[in-house]
Amino acid sequence: MATNEIIDPPAQADPEPSRGRGLLLLLLVANSAMMAVYMGVGSVLLPTQIAAIAGDDKVAVLGLIGGISAIFATAFNPIAGALSDRSGRRNPWVLGGAIGSLVGLAVLGSVSTALLVGIGWCLVQATMNVYQAAVTAIVPDRVPAARRGTASALVGLGLPIGGTVGVLIASQTSEHLRTGYLVFGGVIAGAALLLTTFCRDVPRSEPAPDAPAAPKGAQLKAFLSALANHDFRWAFIGRALMVLGYFSVVGYQLYILGDHIALPAGLTPPAAMAVLTPVSMVAMAVSTVVGGLLSDRWNRRKVFVGVSAALAGLVMVVPVVSPTWTGMLVFSALNGLAFGCFMAVDTALVTLVLPRAEDAARDMGVLNIANAGPQIIAPFVASAVVTTLGGYTPLFLVGGALSLIGALAILPIRSVR
Repeated sequence: MATNEIIDPPAQADPEPSRGRGLLLLLLVANSAMMAVYMGVGSVLLPTQIAAIAGDDKVAVLGLIGGISAIFATAFNPIAGALSDRSGRRNPWVLGGAIGSLVGLAVLGSVSTALLVGIGWCLVQATMNVYQAAVTAIVPDRVPAARRGTASALVGLGLPIGGTVGVLIASQTSEHLRTGYLVFGGVIAGAALLLTTFCRDVPRSEPAPDAPAAPKGAQLKAFLSALANHDFRWAFIGRALMVLGYFSVVGYQLYILGDHIALPAGLTPPAAMAVLTPVSMVAMAVSTVVGGLLSDRWNRRKVFVGVSAALAGLVMVVPVVSPTWTGMLVFSALNGLAFGCFMAVDTALVTLVLPRAEDAARDMGVLNIANAGPQIIAPFVASAVVTTLGGYTPLFLVGGALSLIGALAILPIRSVR
């Protein structure tokens, strides 16, 4: 599939389907490895390490480190994307980001103070987002428009597959943190080696000429220029609202299980999460594949994105009406179905509204602000709602309202059906 230059995605042909399938498999592995690091380290190893260091202050310390590191993630993704676009290549950024992450994870496994843990996790977030920006841009670079839904579905499977594998690895190595961190470093480095070895770059025929340095304000304006595009802007708004609604609730799930839900006798909140997470992940995997395939077959994106966002908003009512274990099982399954379909098809939709193919990595990095930014403010939104409005019922309602508004934000998009 390699050519001499990046072809405008909507017109790109796919003369070698077998190589196309190989590319999608490599992208699935690359994204699964990325999500294994995010989920395994972020939800198990890092909290375990901070608990051992900070004791009673572990919640506050974890929140502070998580918030600061998310800022690094938000900043480095579009910056790395823009630099990747400028160089005209993806593989050096994929490999460099993975090696940097391996170093950062090794640092995390060897430190014993909260400050150094924070520095190490910020380094991992920064380098992982260099990797992520380049990997994400391969879809609009190499996959024809007619197959974007299928490609995005396979990429989206990285969350349930990588998340499950990552939590499994982390749970087996949580008592040996240094080993666990090195294993995850090996996972991401190995995935990067596979992708860069078997997926050749598709460079521009001519490198972008050096331009005179522009004023900082002009550089920032150019950097965020995709948001001036009508359809991209509305896709950005819809993604940001959906992610904010989702993480405002999911981020507090352990506390919800302990304080809001009537669990069966003998079932603790951590044990309940161990059941709910696979339920949600399996549902997410199913809807990711089905939504992506059907959106390709019917050549429709907006209906899948809008309906799944609306479903995500409506299911927030289930734990309000039925604050029981059964209610949470139903909520987790339906929420997984909605979020999986949304993320798969919305990613395909965004690749079709990118203003310029040559700026794909930069603009997909800008889109990542709609992923990472809401995750920064979600804990603050959730905390404010719970403390000022009195409990978790208002939190579910606010989360549902945000997702429903996100569904409405899809309607103004004009260039995609």
